[in-house]
Amino acid sequence: MVNEAALHAARVNKDRIEHEDFEYAKDKVLMGSERRSMFISDKEKRNTAYHEAGHVLVAKSLTGTDPVHKVTIIPRGQALGLTQQLPEEDRMSMDEGYTRNTIAILMGGRLAEELIFGHLTTGAGNDIERATDLAHKMVCEWGMSRALGPVAFGKKEESIFLGREITRSHNYSEKTAELIDNEVRQIIDDSYKKARELLEVNRPQLEALAESLLEHETLDAEQIQAVIDGKALPAPSKTGSKDEPNVWEGKADEASEDEDDADAPVFGPAGYSTGS
Repeated sequence: MVNEAALHAARVNKDRIEHEDFEYAKDKVLMGSERRSMFISDKEKRNTAYHEAGHVLVAKSLTGTDPVHKVTIIPRGQALGLTQQLPEEDRMSMDEGYTRNTIAILMGGRLAEELIFGHLTTGAGNDIERATDLAHKMVCEWGMSRALGPVAFGKKEESIFLGREITRSHNYSEKTAELIDNEVRQIIDDSYKKARELLEVNRPQLEALAESLLEHETLDAEQIQAVIDGKALPAPSKTGSKDEPNVWEGKADEASEDEDDADAPVFGPAGYSTGS
């Protein structure tokens, strides 16, 4: 990360590394490189802004979650937008409440789209996949199901004939499989309902966050809190730096020298970021 910060400082002709260079390096490592040459329609930008605002507002409304550090609608890695949460201290395990809240945060993006536009998009696909995986682990691995109790279902195996691909054998009955499916569904439905209630009650803040994202593209923790509190943010500078051109001007900006990292992974909110 220090090397990346040094490269960024040199790229803008600095003779020393400053805080913003480390911030740039951290964002690139955790969220992937900015893809500023990507042209996105106004409709898709607005959809992304509300999607990310949904993640942010649910995360800010729940207790016992990691603080929201930053949200952006500048495409990074494989995502059109990202919400970044950073833990305040090292986390070695997750309790049930934290895990359920994480699922609710993941569902916040899809719910914001549904609440505001009345439609569903493929942007929530990765969120849904991660939420389902978390719920399944709660039931089958972590003993967080009241109906099934502290029992592990399914045995992990490695197949050397498939490049040591990890598979899971079903060492339980069809009746138990049905109970597992029902419990996974119940966990997701409960978290979905919780996120919906939070967004419906706080719809004005949702709209304010999305509009601020459309105007500023990226909001840090202080700006996010200001918007939620109903405060106006200073107008963004109309002239960006050479290193950070405006992605939403309707022009195909010259490709960033970092865009070879366009396939960087997108991490989930239980630590880092979630993207649409």
